[in-house]
Amino acid sequence: MKMPLGWAKEFAKIDCTPHEYAERMTMSGSKVETYESEADSIENVVVGKILSLTPHPDSDHMLICQVDVGEAEPVQIVTGAENLKEGDLVPAALHKSLLPGGKEIRKGKLRGVESNGMLCSLGELGLTVHDFPNAIENGIMVLDPAEPEGQFPTGTPIEKALGLDDVTVDFEITPNRPDCLSVRGLARETAATFGVPFEDAEPQVKPGHGDVNEFLKVEIENTDLCLRYAGAVVENVRVKPSPRWMRERLRQCGVRPINNLVDITNYVMLEYGQPMHCFDYRYVNGGHIIVRNAKSGEQIETLDGVQRTLSEEMLVIADEKGPIAVAGVMGGEYSGVYDSTTTIVFESAMFDGPSVRTTAKKLGMRTEASGRYEKGLDPNGCLRCLQRALELVQLLDAGDVVNGIVDVCAKTRSERVIPLRPEAVNRLLGTELSGEAMADILKPLGFTMRGQDVVVPSFRWDMERDCDIAEEVARFVGYNKMPSTILKGVACARPTERQTFREMMLDALTGYGLYEIESFSFYSRKAFDAIHLPAHSQLREAVVISNPLGEDTSIMRTTALPSVMENIARNYHARAAECAVFEDATVYLPQGGLDVLPDEREQVILAAYGERYHYLTLKGILEQWLSCAGVKDVRFERNSEGGAYHPGRCANVYLGDDKLGVIGEIHPVVLENYDVKPRVVAAEIDMEVLFAHRGGTAVFQPLPKHPAITRDLALVAALEVPAAEIAQRIEQAAGKLLESLTLFDVYTGEHIEQGKKSLAYNLVLRAADRTLTDEEAENAVRKVLKSLEEIDVVLRS
Repeated sequence: MKMPLGWAKEFAKIDCTPHEYAERMTMSGSKVETYESEADSIENVVVGKILSLTPHPDSDHMLICQVDVGEAEPVQIVTGAENLKEGDLVPAALHKSLLPGGKEIRKGKLRGVESNGMLCSLGELGLTVHDFPNAIENGIMVLDPAEPEGQFPTGTPIEKALGLDDVTVDFEITPNRPDCLSVRGLARETAATFGVPFEDAEPQVKPGHGDVNEFLKVEIENTDLCLRYAGAVVENVRVKPSPRWMRERLRQCGVRPINNLVDITNYVMLEYGQPMHCFDYRYVNGGHIIVRNAKSGEQIETLDGVQRTLSEEMLVIADEKGPIAVAGVMGGEYSGVYDSTTTIVFESAMFDGPSVRTTAKKLGMRTEASGRYEKGLDPNGCLRCLQRALELVQLLDAGDVVNGIVDVCAKTRSERVIPLRPEAVNRLLGTELSGEAMADILKPLGFTMRGQDVVVPSFRWDMERDCDIAEEVARFVGYNKMPSTILKGVACARPTERQTFREMMLDALTGYGLYEIESFSFYSRKAFDAIHLPAHSQLREAVVISNPLGEDTSIMRTTALPSVMENIARNYHARAAECAVFEDATVYLPQGGLDVLPDEREQVILAAYGERYHYLTLKGILEQWLSCAGVKDVRFERNSEGGAYHPGRCANVYLGDDKLGVIGEIHPVVLENYDVKPRVVAAEIDMEVLFAHRGGTAVFQPLPKHPAITRDLALVAALEVPAAEIAQRIEQAAGKLLESLTLFDVYTGEHIEQGKKSLAYNLVLRAADRTLTDEEAENAVRKVLKSLEEIDVVLRS
């Protein structure tokens, strides 16, 4: 909504800079998008008077002008215009002047004659003949001495003489505030924001002649789509251009001036927010206006010259012969106002917003009027707008007003009253305002008080309850002045221990270089076959969705491995050289019939492929990750069942006696199903079990007082001997002296007997109460080797 600031100041006497105005209005809830003045694009252009005109000595179409620009001496300007004479007042752009569009004027020579500037046309000032009808389009603009612009002395800045020095403010109006789609509405907000009175005078219509009921009859057939229709008649109309002040305001608001009668309807629409229309009375057959639904196939030529076919759900304004306007959208071509018009009918009505929106959309003609009706208007504003239009008719001497207004009110809106509850408002805002203070804020906005109740004005249909009152109070107390207050009676939310644990563990995986993914919680039964799930597996018993989006999303997942494998496949097919991902997934395990909710368990799945990722890499990541949870007694046991995993490269993971999950290399058949060539390693972890076995708060351990002794053992064992069994025997044999044990190398190949493997361990030995001797360390190593010999594990030679 564009609004000239000077127009608003007629209703609210304020004194501030445009910047301050924009800042304060935005802070009070009326957001200012931009503000600008046309004067900012014009510099050093003044009113000049032609003193003399002489032919150019070297051109048959140029004139040398001596121009009085309010200085001691006239300036010489060369022009090619032919519409000038001595005594004319013209816009003179002097040396180093600036015109709209960034054009700069400097003195120079035209065919050897010095020219100290340029005389301007309408277009060069960014104007058209619609803005100044008395000027010509092709030629220098001559200021009409009978108009205000011709009353200024020479040397006056042209922006002041032409009324271009006002500031246009562009507001962003939200759909719930159609009252602010008007100058009066924004002026009311301005007055409340700056704490000045809102000066709003009632329209004063002088007595006319005759009786409107002798000219006009109004009938509403569809009272659901037309709540109110009011009309007035003006005789002996005098169609002519509007005065400059009206044309200038319309132009600043983005509306093109046409003639005084049409301009009055647009002016009232901008001032009050109520769309209006005027009909040529000659084409209202029988003086009878009927508001009805269109007949199927009925046609009308609208003001834009387009023949349109109507349908039965569309509301039209008709006379006794047929439609003369599409209600709330656009008038008909043949009922418009022309130079030959002698009598007009002014229309001010309240149409149903959704109906107008539907009609405008179907006809493909959204107009300024339809946009306002769509958002909802004040039903009590119809009469006042009509009176304002008649007042302007008399002010502009545009015709003779016929006494009275035909007002048909089919439906009325009941008065809306909201109890003022200061305690509820204060609870919402965190303030301690009294009811009187709140009432003082609401009254300038058009609200009235009836005891402890707030009576809502008819133009504020968006106000319904306490929270709406709280918003109005907050806007004018100032959002920037509202205290920061904790809500009373509401517990502060804190993450649970389970949530904190979960976030910590997921952050750790991200820290290891894995990317978190998130997939759907449902898939099809084909996913079970894709991951080579055994036919007898309980995981095939899934919760069935009664209204699936499709076959591919027909069941809730019992394992997230298919979803993760799909992600791995997408990355591989996108030619990613390597990929490491994890998902924190919820799986749904049926517990019985449809009346029993499934067991929802949290499961974390890790999967990776690439040169850096193999079984031992993922196992190391998993071990490090589990250490973050503070768990102990982690062990890996061979899993020969296979399923989705390679039967010889898979292990179950245990915490004590509880199974935590599984880790291994994905089965080649599964890789083939997903068309993935490289080896993929994965792990599935039950977060419920992990949380149950989590360690307590970390306790500080002082640094050891005594040095450690390290020993590396390269052992040779049969391929089928698990590394975990070897580690267990080392720990038992070394006893309390063993501080840590690390497997740092596994090797098979040259120099190792076939069917054997080499495992290299690092042992850190330390005593808590003394410094270990080499002899004690060697004794511990001998015990270890002796224990390992029992399972045919020997030192590598």
